[in-house]
Order: sequence, then structure tokens, then C-alpha cells
Amino acid sequence: MAANSILCIILNYRTPEMTLKAAAAALAEMEDLNGEVLVIENGSADGSWEALQEGVKARGWQDSAKFRLIRSMVNGGFGAGMNIGFAAGLSDGTAPDYYYLLNSDAFVQGSTMRRLRDFLADHPGAGLAGSYVYGTDGTPHRTAFRFPSIAGEFEMAARTGVFTRLLAPWVVAMDMPQTETQVDWTAGASLMIRRPVIDEIGGFDEGFFLYFEETDLCRRAAQAGWRTHYVPDSRVAHVGSASTGMQQWQRTPAYWFQSRSHYFRKSHGSVYAALATAARVAGCSLYGLRRLIQGKPQADPNHFLRDLIAQALRPSARPSSSKSETRLHSPFPEDLK
Repeated sequence: MAANSILCIILNYRTPEMTLKAAAAALAEMEDLNGEVLVIENGSADGSWEALQEGVKARGWQDSAKFRLIRSMVNGGFGAGMNIGFAAGLSDGTAPDYYYLLNSDAFVQGSTMRRLRDFLADHPGAGLAGSYVYGTDGTPHRTAFRFPSIAGEFEMAARTGVFTRLLAPWVVAMDMPQTETQVDWTAGASLMIRRPVIDEIGGFDEGFFLYFEETDLCRRAAQAGWRTHYVPDSRVAHVGSASTGMQQWQRTPAYWFQSRSHYFRKSHGSVYAALATAARVAGCSLYGLRRLIQGKPQADPNHFLRDLIAQALRPSARPSSSKSETRLHSPFPEDLK
């Protein structure tokens, strides 16, 4: 294994053309780096596997020593897919020095991976580092966050300036840092992780299907003594929600509520989780009153408050284990090189 090697992991879920574009940008940067790009077709069951195979062959990547395409027959979510990548390692059977997680709708900008890798190499106590992410229209995306809390849940839902100012230390989405900053957690759209972090704390908790999984990973890393940093010199262009459709949600899917509940229960216990939901309900109710009085626009998907309460009253549909469930023996029925 070469020194300072990177395994860039990209999951595809029903976005094969965009995934190939993301992989092409990553491969272009990888030419000057030690490492590989691994694309995992994550159980799309829509012809994505065949489209990816054709795209790889058309680009001549099947003969590249820096590219692999593998297939998972089951879509276990983002964390489960990334765990497959952690377990796969490099093509020579060794583990990389760094894992780089990249969304299938995110495009590195020439020195993205290098800057994150070099930052971690120069800061021994830092275990994870994330990028400045911006939309393809140039709009910055917030990727520097504090851990969710009861106060943060209320502030997020109330959307009222006076509460934002009073609860500033608990506001989840931080103001965009202009320089390198230690944060509680950062988005998995572009995230470099030092291998010893995964060795020590395990991979993603597969109790999260989508959302909150990187929050939990950074929290477990922090508990083990590893810092998470936001590195704005590392830049990524991001379409955003291409696989999940979050920007067009008419109604919040059940898995978002389940992941939220799993996070609070796992991190703080059932009582804290209930109080966090009560705070969110209170904040939503306050904003609902402002909508009636002041004509404020709708801010949440349809029936969000009703669905939040209904999900909170149901038994957890996802496992609540405090340990990560890394799929070390996930079957790879097809592997295209």
C-alpha cells in the first residue's frame, strides 16, 4: 500500500449518469494522488448497474488501476453502502490511509481530496475533515454544524430571530466559517476520514437509513477523542438531494423521522428524545401561530407536525444499538474492473 493512500467511495442510487460525472472528476484528481475511486451501485434495481457498466466501458475505465465498480444487491441506505466501501478497501487487499466519502451529485474541484488529506496529515488529533460545498449555481451550502439538542430543535422549528439570538450556542447550522474551524459534525457529501477512526469506532451505524448517520459518526469519533474540522479551502460543487429528492419533498418520509428518533435515543436516551420532540413541536406550533398572524410562508413539508408526533408515538422501527453494524461480509455478486 502506498503512503497517504485514499479510497474515494461514491454510492450510486438511481443516478448513473451523474455518478459517472462525479467519478470522472474524482479520477481526474486521483491521477496525482495515491489511491482509487470505488463506485458502489447501491441496490437501485432500476437498470443503474447496467448503465454504469456501459458508462465505465465507454470511458475505458475497466482497465484503470485507479477505478473499481462493485454492486450491492440491497439498498441498506447511505451508511450501509459506505460500510461496504470500508470493507472493500483497496484493490490489492490493503486498507487505505484515508477514506473519502463523496456524494454521487458532488464534483471535486481539482485539489479537494489533496487539501483534506493534507489537513488531516498535518493535524494528528483531527480524524475527519469536510469541505466547503456550494451549489452548481454558486450558492453556498451549509456543511458546518453543532450536534442536535433540545434547544437546537426548538430554535430550528421556531424560526424566530429573538430565539436564534438567545439560543445561539445551540443553533445547529453554524454561520459559514471563513477559515478552518473545528465543528461538531460536517456533511458526508465530501468527507475525508482517517482510517484509524474507522478502525477504532467502526463504520456507520446501519440503524440510520438516511440522514443523521454522519452526525452519529462524528459524535462517536468525538467520544473516542477524534476532532472533526471544516476546511473551506477544499471545495466541492454539489447538485444536492439528487438521490433523495429532499428539495422537492411534499411530505417528509418516515425514514427521516426514524433516523432522527434513533439519533436522539442512542445519543441521549428516551427521555431526552421525548423532550427534543416536545421542543420541536413547540417551535413548530409557534411558527404556525406566526403564519396565521403574520402571513409567514410554509416552511416544512405538508403535515410535518402531525407526522412528527405520530412517529414519536410509535416504537422505533430501526435498531437502537449503540454499536455500528458494519457489513464486513456483504456479497459482491458482480465486480467490474
